[in-house]
Amino acid sequence: MHVIVGGVLEKNGKVLLVQETKKKCYKKWNIPAGHLDCNETLIQGAIREIKEETGYDVELTGILNIANRVIEDDIMVTIIFATKIVKETSDYMTDEILDRKWYNYDDILNKMDEELRDLNFVKQPVANLKNNKIAPIDIVNQL
Repeated sequence: MHVIVGGVLEKNGKVLLVQETKKKCYKKWNIPAGHLDCNETLIQGAIREIKEETGYDVELTGILNIANRVIEDDIMVTIIFATKIVKETSDYMTDEILDRKWYNYDDILNKMDEELRDLNFVKQPVANLKNNKIAPIDIVNQL
């Protein structure tokens, strides 16, 4: 099983997406997210992944989406958080991320299907944020 954690960063009515370098999704836009490391909490992993892929320090403020799917006889669980930007920087992992760009909600939800890595993975959390469907962060227990 793989656990993927990440977050949606919003500023001035726009959402930050990252463009990936991986061969299977080269130049596709995605929410900043990645695999949870061993001995990390969900919150620690999401904050780390967001920082690595965007350069931004964030505080997690809620849960936008929890989903699972089966890929090649393996289970992937994703948890995507709402965020508050604490510190903006221009540094990010350029070996994994080609670019970062701010997009309007409507562009992501209605115009970018061919440019997104995974429609449901990107669109559902963005739609939930736009519609203020945010679960409380305190339902995540940091054991």
